[in-house]
Amino acid sequence: MQAKFCLYCGSPLQNADVAGQTRLRCSVADCAYVHWDNPIPVVAAIVEMEGAVILARNRAWPESMFGLIAGFLEKGETPEAGVLREVREELGLETATAHFIGCYPFFEMNQLLLAFHVPAQGEIVLNEELAAIKRVPVERLKPWTIGTGPAVRDWLAARRSTL
Repeated sequence: MQAKFCLYCGSPLQNADVAGQTRLRCSVADCAYVHWDNPIPVVAAIVEMEGAVILARNRAWPESMFGLIAGFLEKGETPEAGVLREVREELGLETATAHFIGCYPFFEMNQLLLAFHVPAQGEIVLNEELAAIKRVPVERLKPWTIGTGPAVRDWLAARRSTL
């Protein structure tokens, strides 16, 4: 979403040169607000259960679209705690460990994805955000090209190199 108004004084934002780049800044001369449009940190989990990865479909997504468990990092929360919280909230699973895979820019959504492998067990209970899950055997999992797909690619490659 594009910011339109100053968070300090409520005046309209306008394009201006700031440190050699065009940025939105407050239109009031004595207000120093600049909208930097920094990427938003998002945690993503490759949830592995009994030799399969759990992919989920958000209620707002098309029927055929599934992805990793993911969500926004909360204020004051570490990425590890955030990814475990997302798994708990979305799948109802209490998990203890999250193994960092890597960070991935998701330019299309202005996000920085922090991806983790989360081994899990237990009974899945979907929250209100999710419409369905599917269990994909690890050997049949194929990465996709954008978003969390590169994390899946790297996780699969790391698994192959240790086997």
